[in-house]
Amino acid sequence: MSHTASGFLEKRKTALDPHCVVRDVLNRVGDQWSLLVVTTLADGTKRFSELSREIGDISKQMLARTLRQLEQDGFVRRTVFPEVPPRVEYALTELGHSFLLPVIGLVEWADAHHGAIAAARHDYEGRTQDR
Repeated sequence: MSHTASGFLEKRKTALDPHCVVRDVLNRVGDQWSLLVVTTLADGTKRFSELSREIGDISKQMLARTLRQLEQDGFVRRTVFPEVPPRVEYALTELGHSFLLPVIGLVEWADAHHGAIAAARHDYEGRTQDR
């Protein structure tokens, strides 16, 4: 087993502990909406309405909650401009930009393997209909 694989296996064991910091971070950034918000902000600063429109199927309440959590964790910076009405913009922080590298890898992997996953789902549905 390679050094990298053994290190990953040790981290995985630790991550199974419900109080593990790795698990805490993975739970936060591994949800569907956080990944979509981060990738949507990859090309620059956006207002709430732009994020909502680009993501499409996210409720305003869920978008607001996700943005608050990402801001709390240091991935997103929220800037309020003293205008009437107030203008609010969201942008990735340095930490948020550093998170893009693994996210892009995940997106590329999903794109490359979507056909195999769709075929497996189709096969599974065919097998489970006979149960």
